[in-house]
Amino acid sequence: MQGFSSAPLPPQGAPSRRQAPRGLPQSRRSPPQPTMTGPRLALAAALLCSCTSPVADASSWWSLAMNPIQRPEMYIIGAQPVCSQLPGLSPGQRKLCQLYQEHMVFIGEGARSAIKECQYQFRQRRWNCSTVDNTSVFGRVMKIGSRETAFTYAVSAAGVVNAISRACREGELSSCGCSRTARPKDLPRDWLWGGCGDNVEYGYRFAKEFVDAKEREKNYVRGSEEQARMLMNLQNNEAGRRAVYKLADVACKCHGVSGSCSLKTCWLQLADFRKVGDLLKEKYDSAAAMRISRKGKLELVNNRFNMPTQEDLVYVDPSPDYCLRNETTGSLGTQGRLCNKTSEGMDGCELMCCGRGYDQFKSVQVERCHCKFHWCCYVKCKKCTEIVDQYVCK
Repeated sequence: MQGFSSAPLPPQGAPSRRQAPRGLPQSRRSPPQPTMTGPRLALAAALLCSCTSPVADASSWWSLAMNPIQRPEMYIIGAQPVCSQLPGLSPGQRKLCQLYQEHMVFIGEGARSAIKECQYQFRQRRWNCSTVDNTSVFGRVMKIGSRETAFTYAVSAAGVVNAISRACREGELSSCGCSRTARPKDLPRDWLWGGCGDNVEYGYRFAKEFVDAKEREKNYVRGSEEQARMLMNLQNNEAGRRAVYKLADVACKCHGVSGSCSLKTCWLQLADFRKVGDLLKEKYDSAAAMRISRKGKLELVNNRFNMPTQEDLVYVDPSPDYCLRNETTGSLGTQGRLCNKTSEGMDGCELMCCGRGYDQFKSVQVERCHCKFHWCCYVKCKKCTEIVDQYVCK
């Protein structure tokens, strides 16, 4: 096997196998760090290190979610290489694309699942993770180092880990296969450890190399605002990857006569991505405000709080006012957004509409109802209509 190793390798200085870090199951260790295991990856690292000029454009690899990507077997002979056609890639990411073209489809899938999860988590907030174009995806609002930007970077990195890990298990990638995670010590002796688990170790490593490449190839002045934003992005990328790694758990299947479950086969399985989104949303709510020091490191704005761990989100700028449309900040405003008249939360009309008031209108909703099971084997439902009151912000 050439390229990224799929075997779990603890980072330098990490606890031994007998000392699992706090917060991780005993069956797994700290997230593996990317290792250079092959000439192709060594070449990629050299190319990444050579790219030191800042990237000033607003495009992002998130655009892979908005533009369909051809699978390698669909490439036309004599056509322009796929990596040169993909928008939003930094020089380092483009080089990795050339080495791992078959991965790009799944990076796009990971970005799409991240956008979908972001929109679900913020569906009742003033900023609802709206996409504005196919290049920058989220628009100018991502230029602000806010809590919302922190969450977006984290969930996007998590989406890549999730998609690549699953693609390995399904045999879609030639450079990885099923998980090779060691058998958990607390697994009963008569249970089998095997099957084909999600290769979260490989997914973590590849996501770290690809997603972080755009940040690591920048060379900013120590202590500058640009460096602060770069460090913020790297911190949040890592928090997103660790969320996937932390929530992956052991899954088992019963065997035996008449489902007696006298024997079980177990493997490592990714958690549902909704759980990852929920965890990162909790991290968003408790994100730490940071600033850059003269030594070029992030430090707490308020020293009364504890320093964030690698699993926490951080931000360096206050969130903009999402109440009104603002071309400078990229805020789309809340005019025309649906709100809940009876809620006192963020989805309530008072908060969602920022005190501007709301309009009421009636709409017709059609739902399936009076469903019955017919032998054999289908369910037949009627359609019921209901007139409901809805409210939108002025």
